[in-house]
Amino acid sequence: MRSRFVVAAALCFAALFTSAQAAPAAQGKNPLSLAYNIKPWTGDLDGMKKRQQVRVLVPYNKTLYFLDKGGTQRGLIVDMMTEFEKRLNAGVKAHYARIHVVFLPTPRDRLIPDLLAGKGDLVAANLTITDERRAQVDFSHPLASGVRELIVTSAGAPPLASLDDLAGREVLVNPTSSYYSSLKTLSAALQARGKRPIVIRDAPGVFETDDILEMVNADLVKITVADRYLANFWKQIFPGIVVREDLTVDAGNDIAFAFRKDSPQLAAALNPFMDAHRGDTTFGKQQFKKYLMSTKWVKHAADPEDLERFHRLTTHFQRYGQEYNIDWLLMVAQGYQESRLNQNAKSAVGAIGVMQIMPATGKELQVGSIHVEQNNIRGGIKYVRQTIDRYYANEPMTELNKGLFAFAAYNAGPGRVNKLRKEAAKLGLDPNVWFNNVERVASQRIGRETVQYVSNIYKYYIAYSLIRAQGEANDAEGAASGGVATR
Repeated sequence: MRSRFVVAAALCFAALFTSAQAAPAAQGKNPLSLAYNIKPWTGDLDGMKKRQQVRVLVPYNKTLYFLDKGGTQRGLIVDMMTEFEKRLNAGVKAHYARIHVVFLPTPRDRLIPDLLAGKGDLVAANLTITDERRAQVDFSHPLASGVRELIVTSAGAPPLASLDDLAGREVLVNPTSSYYSSLKTLSAALQARGKRPIVIRDAPGVFETDDILEMVNADLVKITVADRYLANFWKQIFPGIVVREDLTVDAGNDIAFAFRKDSPQLAAALNPFMDAHRGDTTFGKQQFKKYLMSTKWVKHAADPEDLERFHRLTTHFQRYGQEYNIDWLLMVAQGYQESRLNQNAKSAVGAIGVMQIMPATGKELQVGSIHVEQNNIRGGIKYVRQTIDRYYANEPMTELNKGLFAFAAYNAGPGRVNKLRKEAAKLGLDPNVWFNNVERVASQRIGRETVQYVSNIYKYYIAYSLIRAQGEANDAEGAASGGVATR
């Protein structure tokens, strides 16, 4: 998953409003189109009323803002800001004079820059108020105050009696979050007392806090940091996480929405709304769960048996990854998504083995019997390479995106993915980038199955990358101390 994109601040601390199915704002415009009314403009609420729109910069995620299969805007911020739209239009009788809230999906690292550049009027992303951000923007009254940042671990994490035990441990957080700076401060304090620094691992920019907590729940990641209210809320969804109330990384922060400085009229309208929607509510919790009910969470790719298979099959994946010029860890991740790396797996439709290859496809691949583990892995990697070469070889994509699109094509069909890319381009999205771009169209047109499929593979990829990095670090440490590498 950036600054705080997780909407739990607007849940656990937001008594949202009366309608659980609020109609999306600004009807009649395709909500995917980033080209819609983003011509740079700066001004206060009076200018927004003349323009009849408030542009809300919002992250695209599975609970905050997304499109359902029918193309309807959904999510907790959609509901909340639709209520704000109602308040702005109170007393406006003429429909043509109404002001509309327009949602502009924006990557986490672009929220404040795009706000300052006049590409939006309000950041509804539950940002933590920091001195650095205050120097750039103004904040609304907080949705939550005095929010502590806590250590959150998996059930299989090493024991932590105090914050000192984080010395030398890996902690995964997003580098643009306030958690990152809090950990850097703590790590420096540990070093000053002669202890080892914390090994702070950077989560990918597309990862949100709930993405990382999902990985902690599955024991893919051992340790992370989250706001107390957020960790405790997600604990209801992810029972495998352990919220360490006794391990506080930062003593307390305020969380709020952001807008440009010198916007007193917008502040005067927004602040009472924020004040009126503070507080933990049953409605908010029900809304949050509603948006999560259909999500297929990642599995425990770091279970001992799974790790044994991972290490045992490493040689095959490395060999054929090199032969077909594909990141072998990415292919391990797909193998786990397909079968949990289990050669004995067989699907209801007859797909076989680690890579779940259909018998007819296996024959076409000419890799030998796909009932043999090594051949099955080779066949799966060869199939992905063929897909990349046929559909994406000459496209201006990163190698990672070529793999992600190949996985999407594997799940949904290459013809359908090609149509999604074309539609993304027409809507002002990047047809060569999966996350935050083509995946939005996929979510709208074909539902969340393919989106979740690709997302799961990417999370497994990150998990296996961390496992390898830790193993390499252990080997290096063992060599430096004259010991014997254990891997």
